[in-house]
Amino acid sequence: MTARLDQSSSTIGATARKLLAPISKELVQLLQELVSVNTVAVPPHGNETAGQRILIEFLKRHGVRSELYQTEMLHRTRNEWKRKDRDYTGRQNLIATLAGRGHGKSLLLNGHMDTVPPGRSQWKASPWSGNVSRGRMYGLGTIDMKGGLVAQAAVLCALRRAGIRLNGDLLFESVIDEEWGGCGGTLAARLRGYTADACVVAEGTQLEIYRATRGGLFADLTVDAGDPKKYFSQSEVLSPSIALGRLLGWVDSWSQRRKKVKNVGAYKEFADPAPVQVLAVEANNFDPNIPWSVPISAALRIYFQFLPHEDVKAEEKKIRLSLKKFCVGDPFFRQHPVKWKSLIDPALQGHEIALKHPWTQCMIHSAANTVGKEPVVTAAPFPCDASLLSREFGIPTLVFGPCGGGAHNKDEFVVIKSVLQTAEVFLAAALQWCA
Repeated sequence: MTARLDQSSSTIGATARKLLAPISKELVQLLQELVSVNTVAVPPHGNETAGQRILIEFLKRHGVRSELYQTEMLHRTRNEWKRKDRDYTGRQNLIATLAGRGHGKSLLLNGHMDTVPPGRSQWKASPWSGNVSRGRMYGLGTIDMKGGLVAQAAVLCALRRAGIRLNGDLLFESVIDEEWGGCGGTLAARLRGYTADACVVAEGTQLEIYRATRGGLFADLTVDAGDPKKYFSQSEVLSPSIALGRLLGWVDSWSQRRKKVKNVGAYKEFADPAPVQVLAVEANNFDPNIPWSVPISAALRIYFQFLPHEDVKAEEKKIRLSLKKFCVGDPFFRQHPVKWKSLIDPALQGHEIALKHPWTQCMIHSAANTVGKEPVVTAAPFPCDASLLSREFGIPTLVFGPCGGGAHNKDEFVVIKSVLQTAEVFLAAALQWCA
């Protein structure tokens, strides 16, 4: 026998808290377990399966129907969003489902299990410690995004424990291969046929609702100039290191140009709506094992972001043509042209969901009635799989998740209370959307 609830907006927040309270301690323990395992992905490979196994065991203990499945079908697909530089052998997605009564809207909860590497900076404790201090949990992936995964899994477990059956289907997926341009595990799930009437991605958003995401272009610019055979001879050893400054100037000119992009929609209030960033600069390094020498090659890693309404392919064409003109006009680069290597092909697209869309309004009401105040509704300062879900597969997708900091850096953390609040908001939204 399944339970029925009063699902009026005035009581939905209290109902969500009541349903989640019995498993709140288990959720913190689950998060620590997930953080304690290495799920780092570095293309072409990924190590997500250990975390997926912990997650599926938790779901099964709570009676939630769950499955791990291989993503190797991506090797065979001709879908344009497949990343050709990845190996999906042995890498598994997780799908969990609470079937509805068959006459309501369905909801997909999406998150990724993979993390970036811990980097070379020294952490205060192990990146996999899961240490708790002053209400924060520290560790690699806490905010990006194992905290969000735990919040999503909690929704299904709480409903199953209470014997509540919604009208629409509720799906939860933990996917692989998101950190390096996405379109891996999330694409595999869509090709397998999983879909819904709405979706929320649980990236860390500080409990703000992101209704839009940016697109992104990543590229390495390299230049080779010197001849190592000329060392210790009377011939000049050419170095691109000084000329690299002029190349950085070209990047800065684009940064200024991009600040003038027509700014509409969710990004309207952003001071720099489509930033251009330099992610890495290289011309030798300070490693003591490398002899002192004039560098004979140099490189930049650049990151252009694009607004949802922009034609990313057309913009990339403009940027590359501009680089070609810059090289022709510079005496050094005319002789030693800059080589362009795209790191993500095709480049990422942005997306935007209307403020008045029923799913946006549902999330706003759920957050307000759960957290106790109107949520900030804005746009993401990053790209993510939300765009693929929305633009390519027609699933209206928002981004919402816990508070924290240090993503992609040392001493990453998530605020534990906010993980539980995120779960409450997701549960309140599911009760309304799928009711």
